[in-house]
Amino acid sequence: MSALFRRGPTLHCVGHRAGAAPAAAASLLLLAACAGSGQAAHHAALEQALARAGPPAASVPETPQAEDPWRGVALLERGRLVEQVLRRNPTLAAARSAWRAALARYPQETALDDPMLGYTVAPRSLASGTGAPGNIVELSQAVPFPGKLALRGEAALDAADAAGHDFEGDRLRLATAASLLFDRWYEVARALEINREHRALVEELRRSALARYAAGAAGPQDALAAELEGAELLHQGVELESDRTLVAAQIDALLHLPTDGAVPPPPSVLALPPRSDTAESDWLAQALASRPDLAAARSREERGQSELALARREFLPDFRVKAAYDGTMDAAELRPQVGLELNVPLQLGRRRAAVEQAQAELDRQRSETARVEDQVRLEVRTAVVRLHEAWHGLEIARDRVLPAARDRLAAARAAFESGDRPFSELLDAERRLRDVELEVEQASTRVTARTAELESAAGRIPDLP
Repeated sequence: MSALFRRGPTLHCVGHRAGAAPAAAASLLLLAACAGSGQAAHHAALEQALARAGPPAASVPETPQAEDPWRGVALLERGRLVEQVLRRNPTLAAARSAWRAALARYPQETALDDPMLGYTVAPRSLASGTGAPGNIVELSQAVPFPGKLALRGEAALDAADAAGHDFEGDRLRLATAASLLFDRWYEVARALEINREHRALVEELRRSALARYAAGAAGPQDALAAELEGAELLHQGVELESDRTLVAAQIDALLHLPTDGAVPPPPSVLALPPRSDTAESDWLAQALASRPDLAAARSREERGQSELALARREFLPDFRVKAAYDGTMDAAELRPQVGLELNVPLQLGRRRAAVEQAQAELDRQRSETARVEDQVRLEVRTAVVRLHEAWHGLEIARDRVLPAARDRLAAARAAFESGDRPFSELLDAERRLRDVELEVEQASTRVTARTAELESAAGRIPDLP
């Protein structure tokens, strides 16, 4: 025997006999509402990836002075700098925490609500003198419509996927920034060295001009011009020292260190990567498959699809499975009860608005994925073209312009000492050689920087010598 009645927007179905059919129906609802084993495996895989990415707490030292990354390091190598930045920079600790927080949403979204335990007593039965008060004990469990928990879990896992890709994107950006900063550190060190060499050269030229003036072979203007050139070089050296201090501060900041500039010097020669013969189409294919920002956008799009499906499923009712013991019943066989409640989804306007919102969010995310993909294609194309240009510029400057500038200075010096050419031509040749030497070093760092940018555009941590 059963009774069907309506109370507000909820339908109740109560059976007075705890038969096999109601119990089987309740078990079926519980199983259908739960997330599948595939999601559990996905969640476990993400937890393993998070564990491989680093410890759950921030991995940076509590204070910047807690550890010296340069202990025992005589020369700063690119790989060492990238490694230390990826280990110490707080950005990755923050991204890892965001990933961990997103991953912790999955068990919350896929768990059933806590069961409800109720107790009711009929007050007048306490004074009835029968010795048996009218007690009602009820236990109930809310169960969403089958599939809703799975969709919530899928959306949570998509969000965790996106957070993991965001972590990898931050890691890629930091590694690229460290590699580019290493190039700048090398470049300013070589500029200072070239400045010192040419200050010594100009001093030699000044002494030569003074000797010719003392011998009556030239006027005082040559020595004065050399003095002026030396003063300009001295001021350029001060500017370069300022640049060096600022670059060192940038390295310290990237390493979560005090900006005191205590950074080891770079090597005297910049190691160049081998010239790549990889086709642009191969670079692009790797970028579309490996870029973390594109993968994050795709994961957010998948989350939008899950949330849209969930919003559409909200038109279906949820359930509450109940078991009760009603002591107010005279017949003992009617006291044990099982029941089923379901809400009646009458608020259609709210549910339609939720579907519209989810659809708009999904459309927005699809547009964002398309924008990121366009950006990836542009970055790969730009990096390929700029790397080709950088190699061409280095070869021209190193193999043709630099030897010519050295020969010109030697010829101008010999001509001046023999009295065939004025001192101004010698100073012009010195300036030109200085500019070309700087240009060669800058062209070298452009090659390594453009290589790093291309590898980063393809979604790879720059792997440079």
